[in-house]
Amino acid sequence: GEINTVRKRLSLVKGGRFAQACAPARVLTLVLSDVVGDRADSIASGPSCPDSSTCREARAVAEKYRLRLSERARALLDRETPKELPGAELVFCGSVRQLCQAAVETCRELGYETQLLTDSLCGEARQVGAQMAALARQEAGRGKKRAFVCGGETTVRLTGTGKGGRNQELALAAAEGLAGLEGAALFSVGSDGTDGPTDAAGGYADGGTKAALAAQGISIPQVLAENDAYHALERCGGLLKTGPTGTNVNDLTVLLIDG
Repeated sequence: GEINTVRKRLSLVKGGRFAQACAPARVLTLVLSDVVGDRADSIASGPSCPDSSTCREARAVAEKYRLRLSERARALLDRETPKELPGAELVFCGSVRQLCQAAVETCRELGYETQLLTDSLCGEARQVGAQMAALARQEAGRGKKRAFVCGGETTVRLTGTGKGGRNQELALAAAEGLAGLEGAALFSVGSDGTDGPTDAAGGYADGGTKAALAAQGISIPQVLAENDAYHALERCGGLLKTGPTGTNVNDLTVLLIDG
């Protein structure tokens, strides 16, 4: 959001200026959303919709991060974006909500009693992974096939120099809490098929993941501290590789419980 607030003002097309330049022609935009919550003026920096951010907010972001801007760039922060575009229309043709609904339907077809937890998942990946594992421990052993679906986008706090991505880190963090739990598994993937700077779409973990890593002398907390989930999951067959999908509507996380 902060990045968008600034870069909209450094562009001739972002922040509604594309539609403004097209006036009086009508503009119809088909939107494939990769933004949690489907905030239209943040998707591709909103080239064809009114912008809700302000110049004051843009200046505050620049000051907060002590951005080194040229005089010209700093002057552009004071150029307001259009707040009304009567000739512009947006139609959402793809989003994380649709991704989650497709996952819910698939889980139900496979015989799972399925619940959509959220399509606006956020927070630190390793914390979300721990929370999903806690949910698994709460729901396991009830004799029901359950599926819990989440969509959104987590973040990673860099504390090391390893290799991985938010979905891999989420899955590996879940492995710690899933340890020894039979019939429970979790996977988390990026819908574009690429998680972080890796060739994996995401990661998979179940009740045996921690033991498989421990047998190789690998400590999950240590790996998470190094942000090296890729290599740990690779050692236990936990990497999910789909190849690029050609689209991006955030991430999908699914917890499965088989009784």
